[in-house]
Amino acid sequence: MSKHHRNRSWAPAPQPLPEDATVVDDHTHVASVVPFAREMNRQAHERGQADVPVFSVDELLNKAKDSGVEGIIDVGCELPHLQTAIEMALQHPDSVHAAVAIHPNEAVLHGHRGVPGPDGLPVKYQPWHDASFEEAFAKVGELAKAYPRQVVAIGETGMDLFRTGEAAIDMQREAFRAHIALAKELNLPMQIHDRDAHQEVIETLLRDGAPERTVFHSYSGDAEMAEIARRHGWYLSFSGTVSYKGNDGIRESLRIVGLDHAMVETDAPYLSPMPFRGRTNAPYMIPYTLGAMADAVDLPVAEVARATRRTTRAVYGI
Repeated sequence: MSKHHRNRSWAPAPQPLPEDATVVDDHTHVASVVPFAREMNRQAHERGQADVPVFSVDELLNKAKDSGVEGIIDVGCELPHLQTAIEMALQHPDSVHAAVAIHPNEAVLHGHRGVPGPDGLPVKYQPWHDASFEEAFAKVGELAKAYPRQVVAIGETGMDLFRTGEAAIDMQREAFRAHIALAKELNLPMQIHDRDAHQEVIETLLRDGAPERTVFHSYSGDAEMAEIARRHGWYLSFSGTVSYKGNDGIRESLRIVGLDHAMVETDAPYLSPMPFRGRTNAPYMIPYTLGAMADAVDLPVAEVARATRRTTRAVYGI
């Protein structure tokens, strides 16, 4: 199917997880799913395709529960979204927890310091980028300290050498170091965004000393990197990319670190698992990703689900 005719509808609901094997979505952006689905619906209309329903945050959370996703860690990583994640946690105290940070790509836009990256996209500033990185980062610390029950992690932080060019590497690294220090100061886990920056991220963690609970969200490394993670006790969180055909290195990494250091996530609205790649992702789709993880380690889905739940609860204290 061409991109023009590709299916923009929601993936069907998966087989629900057993009641004793419910899980937590380790990393998602539920508020962002709503406008993403709205854009899918607009594109569908433009191409004469069927309507794509636009679900509210509450509806998305209910769909997740129906699939066996008992909770989520919602990530606010742009200045206007920090409070959004916390408000969601306040409104849903039994099922939503928040992580806050300034995303590595956002870090260099603050103060208008952006540099085009290998992705070839132009640098675009939003009104909130008038604030310096220091001002934005101070807000992260302020909120994490003000809402200790809601904020369970610092993230996502890290480095991204796909969207940000070489001339901004030092700025990204310093922003990453600031988040590392904050996570250690508050004794919170840290969620890492690492895109085309494996060496730089690992070098920075080893140089500064990683937080006790360091999580690579939507892990994209290879077996060699997984061995480093295993030696240092770092955690790997697996998204829909674990189901993609060419990602044997990601599946091997799961086998290397083992289920006691593995979690599952959506990174919604992105990275939908196969066979629904390219559609809007949401927490209710977690069982599909768990299926790919189960295939990789040759275990029943329920056993993998229970293991990721134990790990997630232990890492975040939830």
